[in-house]
Amino acid sequence: MFKSNRRVFIQSVAFGAGVLGASQSAIAAPDGHAGGYDVAPASEFLKTIPRKSGDPVVFTALLDKAPIKATSGGWAREVTTRTLPLATGIAGAHLFVNAGGAREMHWHNSAEWAYVVDGHCQVTVVDPEGQLEVVNLAPGDLWFFPKGHSHAIQTLGPAPCHAILAFDDGLYSEHGTFGISDWMSRYDAPILSQALGVSTDILGANPKAETYIMQGEVLALDGPQAKVARALDRDRTHRFQLMSQKPRVSTAGGQLYVASAKEFPVSSTMTGTVLKLKPGAMHEPHWHTDANEWHYVLKGRTRVTLFAFDKRVAVAELSAGECAYIPANCGHSIQNIGQEDAELVGVLDSGTYHESSLGDWLAKAPRHLLANNFGVPEAAVANFGRKRMVIASAS
Repeated sequence: MFKSNRRVFIQSVAFGAGVLGASQSAIAAPDGHAGGYDVAPASEFLKTIPRKSGDPVVFTALLDKAPIKATSGGWAREVTTRTLPLATGIAGAHLFVNAGGAREMHWHNSAEWAYVVDGHCQVTVVDPEGQLEVVNLAPGDLWFFPKGHSHAIQTLGPAPCHAILAFDDGLYSEHGTFGISDWMSRYDAPILSQALGVSTDILGANPKAETYIMQGEVLALDGPQAKVARALDRDRTHRFQLMSQKPRVSTAGGQLYVASAKEFPVSSTMTGTVLKLKPGAMHEPHWHTDANEWHYVLKGRTRVTLFAFDKRVAVAELSAGECAYIPANCGHSIQNIGQEDAELVGVLDSGTYHESSLGDWLAKAPRHLLANNFGVPEAAVANFGRKRMVIASAS
């Protein structure tokens, strides 16, 4: 009996000592320790986190100096992840088609978006349901071909047509383009004759490899070929006349035109933009919550500041012919640093357009939170932030 009571007494003392130890640790000098509910503040800390060192983020490329792919009817240049490894979500291209030229019938394993810079063209598309659309495009118009929609681009009129293209796959050209001349050249004539109901003599004259962009007769802007155009309804058409619309944003500093799936329904996976900035104006610091951004400078000089992953910052100055890639959720701003207006064509790999801005964030945050974040009195941040501008004019 004595031994049993002694054992209980010793166990009780041990348990009490454990409770006392836990209590003492809870009120011990703060040292940042943690163990489940048992946590404490750190007694030693940094005032600010040191900035990262190392190689800067490379997020720009010179599209118009990229290797050229030229055939009889025109040429194209492209920037993919092979050229710009960061650009995993979007590839860009510059397409130039001579007067009388045609980018042959083909399709992709990715969606294709384009902005017509100059000249006129006729686009022919067949969707997976067999619906044909033939539409004529002018400068400022967009085309969009969802993945797998077969299409061709043919110049109309006496001037060449050129366009800036983007694809929602950074590797599109390496593995996902299928052209009609290349495909048909791989079959023996008797097989094609059986499949198409055409004489082998006729098929024997077909190209023996890919023609890519083929030269032909110049088609008049108002000729019979131009007049065969037949557009599908708004929800299915592959053409959108962006620069005929009102800009989404217009300030003293410039304009922002946007074509998301809301405005251009067939463009369900990509949103197109045109940004115009007056000298000194800036597309304010912002980020896109659910899309990568790729843009190309049509004219002017810009400075792009990128707040990238791993807390790295990169700054690049771009001129006409250069492009930039901004990964989703990376903060960035674009400023016109030249003496003339700047114009940029851009695309995001989402059919919705979401933009969160630094100025809007600061304007809406509680003043006591800003005071805490910046280590200043509330009075110092009373007027911090302002009404959202999107495009801020030169100060």
